[in-house]
Order: sequence, then C-alpha cells, then structure tokens
Amino acid sequence: MDESRQVREPRHAPPASLGDYVSRAYQAKTARGQATRQKLLDAAEEIFGHKGYFETSVVDIVRHAGVSQGTFYVYFPSKLDIFRELVMQLSRSLRREIAQRTSGARDRREFERRGFEAFFDFVHKHRNLYRIVRQAEWIDEGLFRAYYEAILEGYIRGLRSAQVAGEIRDGLDLETLALCLMAVGDYLGMRWVLWEGQSPPERAVETMLTLVFEGMSRRSRDPVTPPRRNPDGRPN
Repeated sequence: MDESRQVREPRHAPPASLGDYVSRAYQAKTARGQATRQKLLDAAEEIFGHKGYFETSVVDIVRHAGVSQGTFYVYFPSKLDIFRELVMQLSRSLRREIAQRTSGARDRREFERRGFEAFFDFVHKHRNLYRIVRQAEWIDEGLFRAYYEAILEGYIRGLRSAQVAGEIRDGLDLETLALCLMAVGDYLGMRWVLWEGQSPPERAVETMLTLVFEGMSRRSRDPVTPPRRNPDGRPN
C-alpha cells in the first residue's frame, strides 16, 4: 500500500478559501485514536520538513510515528491527504495562537507587536512550517493559496476595525497593507527564527513597528546628522 517517492501529484485548481477544502482524513472517535492520529501528523511534519514531500513515503511517516502502516490508513487515505491535513492544521493553529496572544491589546501598535511575537514563537515550535507551506505550491497550488488567504482575510478584518477606530488613516488599500505586513513578518521570521534559531532582536522589532506606524521618510523635526568625512573631505 506504500506510495512511490517518484509520484508527482498534479497541482490542483485554487479553491475560494481554506474552508472550501473538504478533508478526506478520518477523524478519531476515542482519545487514544486522537493521540495516534496526532502522532502521525507530528511525524509527517518532521519528515516532510526534513526530506521533502516527494522524497517521503508513508513508510517513513509510520516508522517515525512508531505505528503500523495499516494504522496510517485508518486515519488518512494517502500521503497527499495527510499533507493537506497537516497544512490545514498548521494554519488553524497559527491563527488561533495569534488570536489568543493579541486579545486585549490596547491599540493597533500593541496588537501588531503581539501578533508578530506570536508568529515568531509559533515558528520556534514548528521549525518546518516554512518548508512545508512552500512545498504546497508544487503539491497543491490551491492549498498553498488558501493557506495565505485565510491569514489575509483575518488581517484585513482587523485593519478595517482599526481604521474605523481612527488608528489607521483613511484611503489606504487594506489588502495591500495586510500583504505588506505579512511579508515583513515572514521575512523577519525567516531571517532570525529560521536561520539564527532566535527571536528577532528588539531593535529589529522596533524598526519594523516604526516603519509600519511612522514610515521611513525623515520628518522635518528630526535632527539632520551630517555625514562623517575623512581628512581629504570624502564621506567616510
């Protein structure tokens, strides 16, 4: 029943949203079954992240999980189905973590700080998140797009509420603003959490928040620091 590592599944048409995916994975009916099912998903997260989807087999996953191959098929019809279920679970878990951490924020600046910190902490706990989600573009393009659109839709709703409250100026395209903020978080997480194994330093977080809420152009009241020059008059 094992699937060849050489099979290349077709890329699927994008759905409207992550909610449009009807999971073919089977739900566990007991606490013990739920634990076994989650053990398989945890193993898949580890193996897909290290070996890649196409080089991973069902045998690899069950060996890492410490269960039989027959047990795998009790919960997942195929390798593709456990991959899809894993991406959807990561998406739900990430959005839930951000919602919990941002609850009660005093203003939008604090909301953004808490949200970014929640994302960085999530990447700490799920080091293979980047690799798995980016693989989805080549395995199921619709799932890849839906993963980001689920985050985008929630971000836009929050920005709209902040705009109504007067914390964000009128006239901005909220979708573009949300995409820019998502990109900032994505690359800061990659630079510091993924590459260095640590949260972004405070100076990086403050620079990001200053850019978001104040912009990068020098204000007229900011002091002008002349460039340092060498004895020959050239800029240092």
